[in-house]
Amino acid sequence: MSPSDSTGGPSMSDSPIRGVHHLAMVTNDLDRTTRFYCDALGLELVATTGNRSDLYPFRHYFFRLGPQTTIAFFEWPGMVEEFAKPAGQPVRGRIQFDHLSLQVEDESQLLALRERLIAHGVDTTEVVDHQFLRSVYFTDPNGIALEASYWVRDPTTGEVDYRDPGLFYDPKPVPALAELASTGHVTPGTPTHLVAVPSEADPAPLARR
Repeated sequence: MSPSDSTGGPSMSDSPIRGVHHLAMVTNDLDRTTRFYCDALGLELVATTGNRSDLYPFRHYFFRLGPQTTIAFFEWPGMVEEFAKPAGQPVRGRIQFDHLSLQVEDESQLLALRERLIAHGVDTTEVVDHQFLRSVYFTDPNGIALEASYWVRDPTTGEVDYRDPGLFYDPKPVPALAELASTGHVTPGTPTHLVAVPSEADPAPLARR
């Protein structure tokens, strides 16, 4: 389907992006984090960095989520303040991230994961119905809000129809969605810039000792 079709859905070939390569999170205790993700969640640790001669001389551990997709953790001992918040709940102050949702195949796998987490002493919600997806919520040892979900209706396959009320039910959508629905494109937004590291910053305290 072309961007000019009536549904307004852009074609998959419009972007070179094919998924999430890795999510880079932070921890002040990578051993505790490794035990949680390998034991409670059953993920595989597939790669590590942490050589003092590297450009980024910090421990960085990668856990496989799926083909070509990982969640990774930098270890910054003594530099990461304790922080925790429930998923989807606003907080005052600066924040860049709310929660991470992990994909499972179906309801049976969601329930199996919930039972596994409870068996490992992880507090977990009941299954929450979000109409086109269903989820459970829990928290990792770093206070990161986690969710496990499966699609009841998978919006990532096939053509997009912005008129489908089962998937698009924001009663007052942002103007960009109106543009997408009518043209299949959005007009350019505000330019962004790299965040520079202060010249006086000394990364040595963060390096693995």
